[in-house]
Amino acid sequence: MTKTAILPNQIESLAQQLKLLANPKRLRILNLLMEGVQCNCELSDALNMPINLISHHMGLLRKAGLVDIERDAVDARWVYFSLNESAMTTFNEAYNTFFDLARIQPRRPQCGPQASVVRIEEVTLT
Repeated sequence: MTKTAILPNQIESLAQQLKLLANPKRLRILNLLMEGVQCNCELSDALNMPINLISHHMGLLRKAGLVDIERDAVDARWVYFSLNESAMTTFNEAYNTFFDLARIQPRRPQCGPQASVVRIEEVTLT
């Protein structure tokens, strides 16, 4: 069964997410969020990073929709972060679809020296 091609807008979206996640600090943040909800001070302690840098990275992850934020109902200075499971599911599906090995098709070049070999084989077979 041949897999369908990935649309250009899907490639662009996946590229933007991969670019965002190419930063090791953001990957470390996501790794911690896989353990569950984290507050900014927990992330700061675990990653040995200042809170303003955590906030910077979280802002980018939130803008991409990968992370959700919740402020404490009693004291809004406390911020809690969690993964947006729906967005992570969509990202995983796009990633897995793009890198699905079943999409690899047997194909020979249509130009250069390899094309001559293909044409000779076609002529020989007919």
